[in-house]
Amino acid sequence: GHRVSLIAPPESNIYREACERGMAAVALPVGRKNLRGLLALRGWIKSNAPDVVNTHSSTDSWLAALACFALRVPPPLVRTRHISAAVPNNWSSRWLYRKATAFIATTGDALRDQIIAEAGVDPARVRSVPTGIDLARYKPCRDSEKAVLRSQLNLPADTPIVGIVATLRSWKGHRYLIEALEKMPGAMLVIVGDGPQRDALVSQVATLKLQDRVRFSGNQKDVVPWLHAFDVFALPSYANEGVPQAVMQAMACGLAVVSTPVGGIAEIVKHEETGIIVQPHDPKGLRVALERLVGDGALRAELGEAGREQAIARFSDTLMIDRMEKIFLEAVGAPRNV
Repeated sequence: GHRVSLIAPPESNIYREACERGMAAVALPVGRKNLRGLLALRGWIKSNAPDVVNTHSSTDSWLAALACFALRVPPPLVRTRHISAAVPNNWSSRWLYRKATAFIATTGDALRDQIIAEAGVDPARVRSVPTGIDLARYKPCRDSEKAVLRSQLNLPADTPIVGIVATLRSWKGHRYLIEALEKMPGAMLVIVGDGPQRDALVSQVATLKLQDRVRFSGNQKDVVPWLHAFDVFALPSYANEGVPQAVMQAMACGLAVVSTPVGGIAEIVKHEETGIIVQPHDPKGLRVALERLVGDGALRAELGEAGREQAIARFSDTLMIDRMEKIFLEAVGAPRNV
């Protein structure tokens, strides 16, 4: 019942994916905070007169806020905030959050509390909306299917596999996983994703002589087969997280999860209930948790099932869409603060 246009830089993965899926994608130079991107976005908004604009990062939020400020009749701006990085304590950020933005949607309650405290935003304008996932796609597989998938992915059939799906950034904590694996003989680590830390991580693996037990699989168009091939999912992040979609996807697939209480992770990974929580920067604690799950199939199944039940109750894409639609409709009817 709505017409949606996705605006993204022409070189971005999301623009390419949107075009492949037949979505209404608009290529604009909005990958950087500069005058060219500002003018291009202002021109598109003026010509197309959208009822609401939804932004997802610092760059596009600033460009959209300034573009709307420069229009006589601007559309309301809804900011979705996905990460827990600190909000700068300056007048421009206060303007962006308090005045230029009609509503802020965060991916978890902890991020909502952070925005209210650090940016001084009216709590009534900040809503927690976990990112939704397709539960028909992210679901458990049978043991027989796992064996076939491992063969197709060239993974060993009987080796315990710990997996991570994440961009190779420092704060995702890959290096702690590698360090933990060093003292877990017989287990394998599969790293799905790519990013700026790849060379450093490959070097670490070589230094520890773990080349035979660590697999760098790069970016994957479909991560579901990889999740199905894992025995345990780990994300030992130490900063910047909201509620990571990869954790929700792993839980929806029935995987036991080990993670950290960073950002909003502890809202979904309840220690000893829907997963195991360890402290950041702690390879020993991480190893102990992983060894416990690798060695206890009953516990893996119990935590995996609890995580799956939570995913069904809280993480469906339908539920997310309904919540975001409500925010958009409220924003359209709200007074303009710019």
